[in-house]
Amino acid sequence: MFASALTATANSQLLKKIGDKVKDKTNQKADQTTDKNADKSDEGTANTNKENNANSKTSPSSNDTQTETATTPSLKAYQNFDFVPGDKILFEDHFTDDQDGEFPSHWELKKGQAQLNKANGELAFFLTEGNYAEVYPRMKTDKYLTDPFTVEFDYYNKDNAYGIVTFLKRLDKACDCETTSNLQVGASEVSFDGSVSFSKSYSSEMQADNFINKWHHVAIACKNHQLKVYVDQYRVLVVPDTKDDFYSLGFGGIGSEEQPIIFKNVRVASGGSMNMIGKKFTESKIVTHGINFDIDKATIKPESMGTLNMIVGVLKDNPDLKFEIDGHTDNSGAAAHNLTLSQQRADAVKDQLVKMGVDASRLTTKGFGDSKPISDNNTLEGKANNRRVEFVKM
Repeated sequence: MFASALTATANSQLLKKIGDKVKDKTNQKADQTTDKNADKSDEGTANTNKENNANSKTSPSSNDTQTETATTPSLKAYQNFDFVPGDKILFEDHFTDDQDGEFPSHWELKKGQAQLNKANGELAFFLTEGNYAEVYPRMKTDKYLTDPFTVEFDYYNKDNAYGIVTFLKRLDKACDCETTSNLQVGASEVSFDGSVSFSKSYSSEMQADNFINKWHHVAIACKNHQLKVYVDQYRVLVVPDTKDDFYSLGFGGIGSEEQPIIFKNVRVASGGSMNMIGKKFTESKIVTHGINFDIDKATIKPESMGTLNMIVGVLKDNPDLKFEIDGHTDNSGAAAHNLTLSQQRADAVKDQLVKMGVDASRLTTKGFGDSKPISDNNTLEGKANNRRVEFVKM
């Protein structure tokens, strides 16, 4: 389904308006510095659109773009984080099926140019042209988002580039046609333009050099038409009522070779209603996908604190409750390795909960590796759903 020419023109004007607004504010608040550690890609990019995507040509890039990595926020910095991702993953891509210099196989290019480049040795999506670049996850259905849903990705704002836009597709009831609400995360603010418009500037500790040329984790939660946007450990923007139902999404904005839009680690999930704080726990277990780890390690990522805080709240509200913490992996790699890794991860979760004030006697751990899948290991979303931490009532 595609918007009419009139709707597309309106969306383009809207994107330019919010793009110019963010760029102007950024230029006022931050020096126009050159990232000496980053090499722009001189190789060709995927020059495709929805009609010729299958026949596009790309030139593999041998360069590894060096992006500055901010000091990783500690778990303590996220101690008040309350974002909990949806309980069923619809799409997740870390580009493990793709190669440097190619257009990723699980995405569709609608406008502009884009390809994968390595950033500090890890593949990331570089949108290198145009006004506006648009990429969308390849999904089995056109309409896959239902309320509530969550979105997460890592974003790099290079040299005060235009911000990354999340295109939220919806039905315009006035014309009975598809239109778009645009959520932009820039270097100085987050803005939302749809049936209603809201924006919020960052606090001083996030501005200027504290934001540009660094990786940031973005998390979006939409429930009962309320939209919340988190950047790193901060809840930046709340839209009380978007007025609309969204059914699909994409990413993009104004990109160029010198200032590409760069992002990675995209996850879209349905659900997000696991707020059990203050309630008597009667379920047999809690299945979580919000406790994440470094690749092939048992190091808990800071953004996991939203889920961990939720578990601590459940335990505090139910003083007689005890949990067995079960670690599960997908089937990538050797089964023996997965079993060991899942046990290490379960132990790491227990250790963190104890640090957060939970009595160790209320927790036990067990790793199951890939022996208990809950979804198809032959798909990206299936593997993502199988990677989980379960809290089983004892």
